[in-house]
Amino acid sequence: MFKHIDEVEFTIFDTETTGLNPDSGDRIVELAGLRVKGKERIAKFDTLVNPGREISPEAFAVNKITPEMLKDAPGIGIILPKFLDFIQGSCLCSYNAEFDLSFLDNELKISGLPALGGQISFDILTMARRLMPNQERYALWFIAGKLGLKVKQQHRAFTDVEMAWEVFNRFKDMCLEKGITGFADFSSLFAFNPVFLGSPAFLKISQVEKAINLKAHLKIKYLSTKDAGISLREVIPRQILQNGKNKYLIGFCCLKQEERMFKIDNIMGLEIVQP
Repeated sequence: MFKHIDEVEFTIFDTETTGLNPDSGDRIVELAGLRVKGKERIAKFDTLVNPGREISPEAFAVNKITPEMLKDAPGIGIILPKFLDFIQGSCLCSYNAEFDLSFLDNELKISGLPALGGQISFDILTMARRLMPNQERYALWFIAGKLGLKVKQQHRAFTDVEMAWEVFNRFKDMCLEKGITGFADFSSLFAFNPVFLGSPAFLKISQVEKAINLKAHLKIKYLSTKDAGISLREVIPRQILQNGKNKYLIGFCCLKQEERMFKIDNIMGLEIVQP
């Protein structure tokens, strides 16, 4: 069933932490979220968290959260059930989702709660890299400035959430202008942990491998890694190539009449066709 992006509820969230590595014992000290649908704010979540340990000097230099601010704050065991209720039924979304989700998953583990499994998660940083390629940096404040947003990053959880939401809205508008209106296409490009989608990358690779075995062609809808333009291509697939964390379709592009590489994550849709 086709579902428009603006029909989906998202929770934009952010964490402030005692340091950079949950595996080394760093903990969440602030957790914030904004639940939205389209351009509408639905609900707000914002709380300090007593981590039961000191904040590193490096983290304090960024977020300016002091021990005095945290001494009467609730522990994560009290906060997590409330946050899980808050996000239920929405898609999680943050800027650098891998960082925030790693801390959230670690706190769930420490609290004896199951890992997140009910939300699709989106990474606004991934959106920035795909929709605004070739930027000199991808810090949230920098991308916000490039998008013409008059904001100053304060490195506190809720202010960063609001900035991330403004950036997310601009990127969503870019997607709508490119004809990316459906949630399935949106997810295939930007989902970080697509638990409900059977892993889009895996499904796309399976289709490519099937086309190779059938000696068939592929019609693909592709988001350019150079200029974020969208094109329709017919490709004679040759192989799947792994390069670092990324996988690529290598094949002969009938449009350009030459061998080309297509990043699997940037393929929005594909169809097997017989030549």
